[in-house]
Amino acid sequence: MNQRGKRKTFIGTVVRNRMDKTAVVEVIKIKKHRKYHKYIRDRVRYMAHDPQNKCEVGDRVKIIETRPLSKRKRWQVIDIIERSEAKGIDLLKEDQDQEQLP
Repeated sequence: MNQRGKRKTFIGTVVRNRMDKTAVVEVIKIKKHRKYHKYIRDRVRYMAHDPQNKCEVGDRVKIIETRPLSKRKRWQVIDIIERSEAKGIDLLKEDQDQEQLP
């Protein structure tokens, strides 16, 4: 049986998840300039398949290269490394606002 070749994997941050079963993941790559030897941050956004819609904005996720799933989707979320803290903070603010109402 043939095995798949080595597929690319990246770790990035979810910046958008409004689409069904899709998350936009931003990956920051650090490159060294050829001539000036200065380190440059390169920001790339990938549309990744999220079958269970588990990703939230701000989560750090691991994505892997896969077959084309749509016109722009060629990546899949395989692991949520770190959950976003922002959602918990928003819920706390809502609870505090509810308590202050007469």
